[in-house]
Amino acid sequence: MGWYTNVIRLLGHQRWFATVGRRLVPVDRWLQQRTRGRVNILGRIALPTLLLTTTGRKSGHPRTVPLIYAPDGDSFVVTASNWGQENHPAWSSNLLARADAVVALPGGREIPVHATLAEGAERDRVWPLVTKMWPAYDTYVVRSGRAVRVFVLTPNRAPSSGRPGPG
Repeated sequence: MGWYTNVIRLLGHQRWFATVGRRLVPVDRWLQQRTRGRVNILGRIALPTLLLTTTGRKSGHPRTVPLIYAPDGDSFVVTASNWGQENHPAWSSNLLARADAVVALPGGREIPVHATLAEGAERDRVWPLVTKMWPAYDTYVVRSGRAVRVFVLTPNRAPSSGRPGPG
């Protein structure tokens, strides 16, 4: 990892950084969508990021959020840390209501996925994968006072329309 990535990872533990990051999510989402994932709010850093599109559990509309992920074979592991806030992020509740979603990777490649909430031994296995990518997740768990949801996003093997539909 380069020095820039290491500095960003250290700053990730700071409360002010999480506050700023949370407020910049809409800008980050817009930037990643416009650059097909090649650039995010922090520039081109060595953290793997994706855009996750879920189906709103109440609205039925597509909802997209930028996330850091850890690769796990063909799957993607993401955390619902919500920057260390006390509440779970809406996108994680959307996945619990409807597990089918779409991942967009840098370059614009879209992959239909099925989300599984990692629990027990599976959660214990994948947690080190995500904290290796973003060590601040451990800080977010302490700060939030809740069990942070962890999802494994497994690519669907069946053809899909590319976007999650109403559930």
